[in-house]
Amino acid sequence: MKTLTVFHDPRCGLCASFKTWLEAEPTRVRVEFLGYDSAEAAQRFPGLLSLGADRNVVVLADDGRWWQGTAAWLTCLWATHHYRDWSFRLAAPVLQPFVRKAVHLLSENRLTLSRLMNLKGDESLAAAIGSMPDKGCETGVCGL
Repeated sequence: MKTLTVFHDPRCGLCASFKTWLEAEPTRVRVEFLGYDSAEAAQRFPGLLSLGADRNVVVLADDGRWWQGTAAWLTCLWATHHYRDWSFRLAAPVLQPFVRKAVHLLSENRLTLSRLMNLKGDESLAAAIGSMPDKGCETGVCGL
């Protein structure tokens, strides 16, 4: 396995924050992100929407294996240099009930948490930036 594709919700601020965090982490395999409802996602993983990808993150490996929910989150940790050991520890049977509960709570409440923490999804952020007036840069210093 050389690449993991994380199918995420680009409208979710919490998802966008996780994406930014994981993209900044050194990883052992290449990690890429696709919106779960994009045309490319449907082409790459037919049937993705029927899995409930709008409610639970799905991760696809380039060798065809895939994970959803808790297993997908642990796979993302597994891909990193710094948190790989945590992925194994959190996958231990004694911790699985707590990890499943935490992932479920985050997944079910991700949009509410995003709103409460004022986290913007990619589309909202792009719209906000696009609505800002264009200022001239005649002096070489641009203002917002």
